[in-house]
Amino acid sequence: MRSRREFITLLGGVAATAWPLRAGAQHSATQVVGFLGSATPQGYAHFIAAVWQGLSESGFTEGRNLAAEYRWANEQYERLPVLAAELVHHQVAVIVTTGGGQSAMAAKAATSTIPIVFATGSDPVKQGLVASLNRPGGNVTGVSFYGNALAPKRLEILRELLPKVSRIAMLMNPSSPSAETDMREMQSVAQEVGVGFVAVYAADEREFEPVVAMAAQQQAGALIVHNDALFASRARKIVALAAQYALPTIYAARMWSEVGGLMSYGNNVYDMLRYAGIYTGRILKGERAADLPVVMPVKFDLVINLKTAKALGLAVPDKLLAIADEVIE
Repeated sequence: MRSRREFITLLGGVAATAWPLRAGAQHSATQVVGFLGSATPQGYAHFIAAVWQGLSESGFTEGRNLAAEYRWANEQYERLPVLAAELVHHQVAVIVTTGGGQSAMAAKAATSTIPIVFATGSDPVKQGLVASLNRPGGNVTGVSFYGNALAPKRLEILRELLPKVSRIAMLMNPSSPSAETDMREMQSVAQEVGVGFVAVYAADEREFEPVVAMAAQQQAGALIVHNDALFASRARKIVALAAQYALPTIYAARMWSEVGGLMSYGNNVYDMLRYAGIYTGRILKGERAADLPVVMPVKFDLVINLKTAKALGLAVPDKLLAIADEVIE
């Protein structure tokens, strides 16, 4: 597992060389990898750095034996099919997709021959990306965080912190392929444990404050942030709004707690994306996507930010502190 310092160091090199779409970058490289992202390059820079770390471990360095083409939808998901078609026209050797299932589905629709390595928080079988986890088939494989499937566990953790909470809200992006399914599942889980549930939706950054305010006005005692590329690329903004409206909030990955979020529960996203880079390297060396099983998380971390808890006037129970993988003070 790589330290955050290593990722930041790597990011310096990526940020300095990777973002422009350079027509001449291929002169010294034998192959070109295409990156298709649904979010913004700024918001996803550290994720792309993780992919490059995996590529480096596989023996590939940009400008030496590999070139890159980037296409970013900037949260305009309707642009993804056109951007995917551009990468296919460019005849890249592999397409790496980030930012959820939308980009992966767009790439799959654009080509049945160019290998695709996805990174998604949803179930890739249910999404129709692969035939099965162990035997993906076709030209598509990748890594799945299964981040959205952990929402019920995040509800359980919130109730440990706030045993008297009577209503919980979940912030969701209506454009997410799994939004409707995950909303219904959370409704069912909340009903089973006797907690009121309300879903609030934001499709772009301008809607963040109104919907967080709406959750507070509807007397939600806590908030769950759905795992989504839009939210991940605006993490600091959402964390600040949760603090502004005094909403105890749990998030999908460690990075949220590192920027001030109260709690997070999920797998190590950086490490999973490093695996996406390793898979990309293996395909560049000749392996078939169809033969590479989808990488699944094996460990989930609970991170608690005590400084944020104190600011909210919350005393974190010893039971939660005892099971936390990291406590930020």
